[in-house]
Amino acid sequence: MRAYPYPRLNGAISARVTAVRLRGPGGVREQLDIKAYSVVEQVVALGRAERDDWLTARISLTADVPMREIESKGHWSDVSIVAVLTEGATNTRTVTRLERGSDGGRDWVGDIELDRDSHLDRASLTVHVVATVGGMRGRIIASTEREWMVDMTSEAPIRDRQLDISTVSFGRGAEWLRSFRDAPWVVDTSGRMPTVRLNSDFEGLAALVDSQGSKVERMVSEILLSQMCTEVWTAVFHTAIGDLEVEDDGTPLFPPDWRGAVLREMLPDIFPARSEDDALREVHIRRTGEGSWADLQPRIQYAAARRAEVPKTLAVAFRDIGRLDQETHA
Repeated sequence: MRAYPYPRLNGAISARVTAVRLRGPGGVREQLDIKAYSVVEQVVALGRAERDDWLTARISLTADVPMREIESKGHWSDVSIVAVLTEGATNTRTVTRLERGSDGGRDWVGDIELDRDSHLDRASLTVHVVATVGGMRGRIIASTEREWMVDMTSEAPIRDRQLDISTVSFGRGAEWLRSFRDAPWVVDTSGRMPTVRLNSDFEGLAALVDSQGSKVERMVSEILLSQMCTEVWTAVFHTAIGDLEVEDDGTPLFPPDWRGAVLREMLPDIFPARSEDDALREVHIRRTGEGSWADLQPRIQYAAARRAEVPKTLAVAFRDIGRLDQETHA
């Protein structure tokens, strides 16, 4: 653990991408859909763009900063929130200031511009809280724990693979896994990021998930992965909503880490006609016993399936099955 010779924030800060817009020749702009960035993986995939001649990308950010701590402790002055985009391969560094939201709460918002000619592969995006401390300007008093990655070429917002999957024997593994020995996999949300534990006791399952074999095997693999993704999104939603901090007046607060980002990602599909704060309040009320929690489950499942792209995966699988059937009869 690194020690600092000046007081720093104890509260965590988080950042999320809320929109990505590309600018092409002649000022023509394209806004990427939400599948181009993932709040769980914290990756922006610019390769998902429909046009290949884009010149710059404008990434909209919202940072969640513990302003109450800053204002109550009084250690810091001239506080600024800055987003920094860097790429080591090109030695490029871009900095932009975020502005406090109009409601005067925790949120700070802004845009950072990425010049395509200045980047080759992957850039990292971090948010810092900068202040004057003890007369010294420019002290970093807090930073996002995990940076966002901006991938110039990928079509999917993933860091290493679609899911964080570890293969382990449920029958001979950790004690808590043994009670699930008949399950093909479980979603573990106890760590910093959710992980799928794949049961190696299911013969052939691990090989099928990583399948590079026949067309049928690849189709089954994609369907399995989409199902796992759905379960991950469902599990992390329930984890995020299960232990919310609540203000004195009963207002629930968005968690500052990936859990808050997951809620902000899924709530618009669960309550599309409500603001994020109203949607969070409604879910919290239902979970704590007022209103129907059961009626909310299909909406949560729908939001999770959308994030996992289940409709797209099934449509592709059905199309490929039809083609295979035609080839067989031919």
